[in-house]
Amino acid sequence: MSIASTSVIQIIPRTRRGVELLLLVIAVGVSVAAYVNIGVTVQNEVPASTGYYAAGISLLAVIAHLALRFRAPYADPVILPCAVLLNGLGVAMIHRVDLGLTAIGRTKGVPFAPQQITWTAVGVVLFLAVIIVVRDHRRLQAFTYSLGLAGIVLLILPLVPGLGANVNGAPIWIRVAGMSFQPGEFAKVCLVIFFAGYLVVKRDVLTLAGRRFLGLDLPRARDLGPILVAWLVSLGVLVFESDLGSSLLFFGLFLFLLYVSTERAGWLIIGGLLFIGGAYFAYLSFGHVHRRVTDWLDPWAIDGGQVKLGLMGQAWGGILGRGLGQGHPEATLYANSDMIISSMAEELGLTGLIAIILIYTLIIERGLRTALGCRDIFGKLIATGLAMSFALQVFVIVGGVTGLIPLTGLATPFMALGGTSLVANWAIIALLLRISDQARRPQTPAAPVSDETIAMAVQKA
Repeated sequence: MSIASTSVIQIIPRTRRGVELLLLVIAVGVSVAAYVNIGVTVQNEVPASTGYYAAGISLLAVIAHLALRFRAPYADPVILPCAVLLNGLGVAMIHRVDLGLTAIGRTKGVPFAPQQITWTAVGVVLFLAVIIVVRDHRRLQAFTYSLGLAGIVLLILPLVPGLGANVNGAPIWIRVAGMSFQPGEFAKVCLVIFFAGYLVVKRDVLTLAGRRFLGLDLPRARDLGPILVAWLVSLGVLVFESDLGSSLLFFGLFLFLLYVSTERAGWLIIGGLLFIGGAYFAYLSFGHVHRRVTDWLDPWAIDGGQVKLGLMGQAWGGILGRGLGQGHPEATLYANSDMIISSMAEELGLTGLIAIILIYTLIIERGLRTALGCRDIFGKLIATGLAMSFALQVFVIVGGVTGLIPLTGLATPFMALGGTSLVANWAIIALLLRISDQARRPQTPAAPVSDETIAMAVQKA
């Protein structure tokens, strides 16, 4: 058999880095246009800081792009531009609120936008570190229990006397060297890796069916230990840190990964009932949980309440919004952090809010697509967990500001004012891109197939 008579069937995927660069140019252009629009509308002139803002966000985007081009060339080309666009729009809205706060004389801490750009730079540095240091995500499986312990420690840190701090009524912070950090933001990354590593080893046992009820195979009673531990930790976060958002996020992530790894709907039912029962018990037993639920049920009874003013702003924005710089988002407490989604809805309307949710949906969809394409179970579960962390956060935040569920202290990914959340989300994006690089990277070339073999296969067909 000659070499000339041998055919090799192989599809070589393209890296799509050029597509990513084009999308980054669009993302940076939209962000800078929003920033300039706000300045022209509010101050009747192009902001003097436009050059600083444009250069900063462009430089950071190019650095991240070059890191992927040389260290992870097959990474997903859509995720990074979506993150840059959300980050850029977030800084623009924070600048908008800065101008509004200055106009009404509330100048404490203003301006916040330059701080957010600085934290973006720190986030991109961590992004580079993850891309460079984590060459293969499968090596993280060796640190499964270490990262699980680290996640628990990070969750407990705000409860340590002398270290924990209550910022804006939320005891979920620690204060180090005069700066405040929210360790729970990094805990979710550690716990996702722990959940993935644990379920890779235990999923065969957890898949075994117990009693059958209403057509569903429920898990065996002896296998309920892990979900009970996760439930108790989640309940502890709700009771001791008054953080409904983080409680729902951590338990939801474990429950979803448990369902994905075992394909047993019974886990979802048991987990859902446990969470509802725990939340109801906390509502009856603890004053701060009861007050948060009461505020949610009747937001109009609170004079100057966040949800009340946020809902009024969203209603004033209507379908198309008041226009960037033409609303009054600064009237709402924490308009640049907890309520930044409400500020966006007031100035961009329901249309703009849906567009922002679609950008988040695009990140989640690309994350789940990465999970589908990944060749190892550990990577599939990590990618699924990280994508679902965005989904749960967006649901909890949008649900809170629209009155669907009680308002929580979770930060809107990439948009809300806050360094810890921003830096942690850039690390999550880097990990997702690292896994997508492995998933899209070409496999070892297939063995050559001779023309005679192909002809025989065709004849048999």
